Amino acid sequence: MKAQLDISYTEKDTLIDGLIAAATTHLDGWTGILGQALCEQTWRQDYDSVSLHCMRLPLFPVISITSVKYKDENGVEQTIDPANYSLQTDDLSSYVQFISTYDLPTLYTELPRASATYKAGYADAGSSPNFTSTVPDAIKQAMLLLVRHWFDNPTAVNVGNIVSPMPFAVDALLAPFRRIQVC
Repeated sequence: MKAQLDISYTEKDTLIDGLIAAATTHLDGWTGILGQALCEQTWRQDYDSVSLHCMRLPLFPVISITSVKYKDENGVEQTIDPANYSLQTDDLSSYVQFISTYDLPTLYTELPRASATYKAGYADAGSSPNFTSTVPDAIKQAMLLLVRHWFDNPTAVNVGNIVSPMPFAVDALLAPFRRIQVC
């Protein structure tokens, strides 16, 4: 990031770290504008019902399913054997799909009735010191541009100049990665 800002001094390191964290929060996770996980993360999605056809996983990309659980008719949490479902992906998102011979259990009356825990994000391709991330370069570049923009324009109002809240290049780089949330 300091190379992008063309600075070598350390006086602004705390500010830069904060801007990187803000850019990450702006893009990443359930509340981020991309609707996807950037780095590998574990999430749990709760469901009011269980569909044999599919249980959508809202964050993308999904790496793996950790577990699928439900509350039985007595309210006791049960774990479904992974042999009874698989991870599938279509044009909308990833989802849990049960095998055709799986019998849907009787569920508890209180909500949520079921949950899926899964890993989402772009998988890490190594560890330090050779750490590389599989986050697409366009997303990384958009983050660099966004932090640069916030660093250069620290105030909400810049009198005498027109300052965009988000540079066009950032929007253009991120557009192919935005996910539409589906139910």
